[in-house]
Amino acid sequence: MKKIMVIALVVALLTSIFTGCSKPEETPVVGQSTEAAGSAQGEGSEKVYRVAYIARAQADAFAAWLANAVMEEAGKYDNIKLDVFDGQAADDTVNGLIENAIANKYDAIIVQPNNGEAQRPYVEKAVAAGIVTITTNARISGIEGASSVDADPYAQAAVNAQAAIEQIPQDANVVVLLGPPGNFHADARRESWQKEFFEKRPDVKIVGEEIANWNKDEAMNFMETWVQANSKIDAIIAMNDNMAAGAIEVVKGNPAFAEILAYGVDGTAEACLLIKDGLMTSTSLQSAYDLASSLLVTVDKLVTGQETQIDTDIDCPLINQDNVDQYIEMHKKAGALQ
Repeated sequence: MKKIMVIALVVALLTSIFTGCSKPEETPVVGQSTEAAGSAQGEGSEKVYRVAYIARAQADAFAAWLANAVMEEAGKYDNIKLDVFDGQAADDTVNGLIENAIANKYDAIIVQPNNGEAQRPYVEKAVAAGIVTITTNARISGIEGASSVDADPYAQAAVNAQAAIEQIPQDANVVVLLGPPGNFHADARRESWQKEFFEKRPDVKIVGEEIANWNKDEAMNFMETWVQANSKIDAIIAMNDNMAAGAIEVVKGNPAFAEILAYGVDGTAEACLLIKDGLMTSTSLQSAYDLASSLLVTVDKLVTGQETQIDTDIDCPLINQDNVDQYIEMHKKAGALQ
């Protein structure tokens, strides 16, 4: 009898042990708050925040540079999981991606607008949904609760325009390539050229001015038309490097335009090489690396509650023949140039 009771107790004990081992792990409740989700992971574990980065257009040289820099920088953060989406230079696409990110309950959304005013109501929706929302390159100002990481577009153009006052010859013919209308950077850079150059050099004549939407191919098309219509063009004034590079491509190797000057903004690897080769006069740096670094610092501070709103700008030094080598080295170190 005692032997039977001992066997029964052993069986009961083994059953209890195996039942305990097979207990399923607890999973976070769907829809729970960030704080509750973090505590569900267990004391001492770090919550991983989901961040959506919505790029203006991966076909745009600077937008692609920035998206790649943001991805690289995000890899340094164990608590951030980044998803990158391509807005394809279309307002409807960018707006739809913002709405999808809201519906998918991302912890943070970073928006590089295609057209700031077109994206404004959708960014406002993200803020209203309680999502950390940051606009960059270019910021959308005046949205309470939204943060921004950007550069000063007026200053970016001004450093070129102020140099151009002495460089562009008397009674010159120039062409102007514009970014999308309504874009904060596009409008502010054109305003800067107007105040810092054209109002001070009334002798200069604009023989062509068109919206090329930051796009190299569109800039090439306009430049081809301008070259056919004008035997003399002394300078290309572009609101970004991509458009400047497109216009330069049209006149490269043409002896009639061997002395043409060209100005841009961004400091892309391509622009630095063009300056080194004497085909481009100057640009101002809008470092995607600095923007990316500042963006990830900002995201981290906001999602972890260290700050509630952050607005910050990066610097915009002039790049020309005197200092271009150091920026070529910068791109080489980052792997953008061999």
